[in-house]
Amino acid sequence: MDLKQAQQRVDEWIGQFEEGYWPPLANLARLTEEVGELARLMNHRFGPKTKKPGEADQEMALELADVLFVLLVIANEQGIDLGRALERTLENYRARDSDRWVRKED
Repeated sequence: MDLKQAQQRVDEWIGQFEEGYWPPLANLARLTEEVGELARLMNHRFGPKTKKPGEADQEMALELADVLFVLLVIANEQGIDLGRALERTLENYRARDSDRWVRKED
């Protein structure tokens, strides 16, 4: 699914509830919580922090998807086309960083 479809599906999901979108700062708090869960998983896998005995395994794909979901919520609530924004960002990276690193040879 592309970002436009993802934003539409998130909007359809939220649109079925009376509460609708949460306020921007509440969504930012949700994003921070989800990024924290991803950070915890990464620290367990790649860092020095060990899991507690009996602590359930987390799936990185789902943690990343949780972060993406909240980003899509924020974009929708703010009226942002995330696909367009990503295209602009990729162009900025291309223009700014095209000679920053050594390119792989074919």
